[in-house]
Amino acid sequence: QVQLVESGGGLVQAGASLRLSCAASGRTFSTLTMGWFRQAPGKEREFVAGISWSGRSTYADSVKGRFTISRDNAKNTVYLQMNSLKPEDTAVYYCATTTASIIVISPSLYNWWGQGTQVTVSS
Repeated sequence: QVQLVESGGGLVQAGASLRLSCAASGRTFSTLTMGWFRQAPGKEREFVAGISWSGRSTYADSVKGRFTISRDNAKNTVYLQMNSLKPEDTAVYYCATTTASIIVISPSLYNWWGQGTQVTVSS
């Protein structure tokens, strides 16, 4: 079992930045592959970014160059730094982890999920 708690969402204007945090507990965090997903109203949950236990990262094309995923194993926390936010980034953002040893982008392959945090970007 892994417990995940996200924080850091909010309402910002286009062009602003936000940093999301996800605190994990229940397993050895340093061995976990972590992912960030988002789900907008009426849309399917989509992969945003992932980071492996070794620190390798992968991004969705829609956020590449604007978002950065990172992890602090000493704090059992994964972050998503979001810069140059756009209205289309508006969604509930979820942190998730998988038992896979590599980054996977399908939500169905993630075993544990946080409760989500709302990000709203106004134009």
